[in-house]
Amino acid sequence: MGVAVIILSWLLLDHHFRHVSAERSVYIVHMDKSSMPKAFSSHHYWYSSMLRSVKSVPQASFNSLKPEPKLIYTYDNAFHGFSALVSEAELEALKKSPGFISAYADHILTPDTTHSYKFLSLNTATGLWPASRYGKDVIIGVVDSGIWPESPSFRDDGMTEIPARWKGICQEGEQFNSSSCNKKIIGARYFNNGFQVGNPDIPIDVNSARDMDGHGTHVASIAAGNFVDGVSFFGYAPGTARGVAPRARLAVYKVLWRGGTSSDILAGIDQAVADGVDIISISISNRNTNLYENPLAIASFGAREKGIVVCLSAGNRGPSFATLRSGIPWAVVVASGTIDRWFAGTLTMGNGKTITGWTTFPARTPVRDLPLVYNKTLSACDSNELLAEAPDQSVVVCDVTIENRSFLFLMEYLSESNVRAAIIIAEDISIFRSVSFPYPGVVISPTEAQQVLDYASSSSAPRVSIDFQQTVLGTGPRAAPALSDDSSRGPARSYPHILKPDIMAPGVHINGLPHIAGVAALLKAAHPEWSPAAIQSAMMTTSNPLDNTNQPIKEQDNTVASPLGMGSGLVNPNRALDPGLVYDASQQDLVNLVCSMNFTREQTQTIIRSSYNCSTPSSNLNYPSFIVVYNSQDQGMTLTRRFQRTLTNVGDGAATYRVKLEKPKNTRIQIRPQI
Repeated sequence: MGVAVIILSWLLLDHHFRHVSAERSVYIVHMDKSSMPKAFSSHHYWYSSMLRSVKSVPQASFNSLKPEPKLIYTYDNAFHGFSALVSEAELEALKKSPGFISAYADHILTPDTTHSYKFLSLNTATGLWPASRYGKDVIIGVVDSGIWPESPSFRDDGMTEIPARWKGICQEGEQFNSSSCNKKIIGARYFNNGFQVGNPDIPIDVNSARDMDGHGTHVASIAAGNFVDGVSFFGYAPGTARGVAPRARLAVYKVLWRGGTSSDILAGIDQAVADGVDIISISISNRNTNLYENPLAIASFGAREKGIVVCLSAGNRGPSFATLRSGIPWAVVVASGTIDRWFAGTLTMGNGKTITGWTTFPARTPVRDLPLVYNKTLSACDSNELLAEAPDQSVVVCDVTIENRSFLFLMEYLSESNVRAAIIIAEDISIFRSVSFPYPGVVISPTEAQQVLDYASSSSAPRVSIDFQQTVLGTGPRAAPALSDDSSRGPARSYPHILKPDIMAPGVHINGLPHIAGVAALLKAAHPEWSPAAIQSAMMTTSNPLDNTNQPIKEQDNTVASPLGMGSGLVNPNRALDPGLVYDASQQDLVNLVCSMNFTREQTQTIIRSSYNCSTPSSNLNYPSFIVVYNSQDQGMTLTRRFQRTLTNVGDGAATYRVKLEKPKNTRIQIRPQI
């Protein structure tokens, strides 16, 4: 029921935002910076003057009492322009102003650990951790829902003085003062002007950088949390928690409230660029697939120009193909996978046989030697009336494979019954992404369930026990990683000719994106001379396409995962330290790519700005992956695609490399020059 309420609130919010006022709405306006008249001392005054000039545009009588045009943000780092509350007539007048490039309406955007660093083979003895000094002094900007500064993950034990190059501040606000920052959290800001103008009737819960839903805190702690001993998730996964880059710094930009707007998110990214971050982590989904109207694409292009690695989550609209919306060529797009850790409960039957099932029931009290109840009708477990037929203090078998019944509703029905515990049969793998398990029970597969059903039917008085708060590591009961069922798949809707997602990281019961942001921080610390493209290439070309049984990574339904789902495979931080060769690319290469996309002049300049031109358009970006997109009408035809790549040796001294090909069926590949 909780999830249903949350979904409803998002839908209501989006409707309200679009209904702000038929007369005035928030727009993001892109400008040519070089067109500013010399009479103005700054772009802020230039944009303010433009808005004052358009407020004299005649308005309909019903609009006469509405507020004047209002400047919300000025953007001058990741891109050039502003956001403002204007009417359609005022927007049309703005379009006639010198330097105007494009404008689009503000939109709602939504947000999409103790063991994962070991799964990625990070260790204190050798490899990337010691080589990078644990990411020392690299600054990760987290654009999200803020931070809970009191978390032990953000203590500054062992941290040195803040780098002198840092330009950010610790912005005070409600329940957040300057002492909330330290040598770990070196900056915190919050942005909600766009949200408040667009949603004037919705109050801001806590008007500061404090995180009120945990999303941003989770992201920040995985990417760069400090060492914290003795942590667990209600008794599961006990150990020492630490981020991927525990000596990196954190700069927090809160842009998500009860949702987030493009204008606020752009302001957060723009400020992060100005403050001097090295890595930007964005776990936010945008609905617009056009790159020239996607704030994440536009701002990340400007960030990339400043040498910043931008990491984005692939989203959670899988498992269908072509569900990835923000396939941004100049950002690292991260798919999510499982790790070799399962939160478990052990089911023991009266015949001595045991089954390890999945559970996160947050209590240590075991279920001991209780009657097992199974019949096909009762196993639906889909109403309070039905469960009332089960004996009190029994363990009932519930089969949610029947008509794909809801796990959430099942938990509600069980909680209101007198049944003591449940054995839940499920083959829908999305059930394993839930961390809400308020009722005693374990989830097992249909194959495992057959042992339970055989025992129940053969015994005159079947009884079972269940032990909770167990953590299973290693290859069993399932190989890892496996591609998460809900991780969005390519080809990317925004631009299908660059393979997206790029790479996979742990992302089930944990956020995959900050792992890549953390690894990028480690590589930045170990190789400060590497470009963002070189860092991305090092991660992609050394990633692992095999699971921990040395077999190809699978989907969670046990079919072989495609690069359209997992990218190049699971990130391998230690191998990325010394990739040998990298596919490097300059900002001009990215400009050439945008210029080849058949956009209008205005659409192109919205992304690349006026400081570049389109004299050498090329879709042959020097990228560490290849994809050929065929249309249905191409079936039965022989088609040829040519790719050109340049490799740069970043290893120690000269080396010889030879090509090994694994090609798709009905495909012929030639490489020149031959090696």
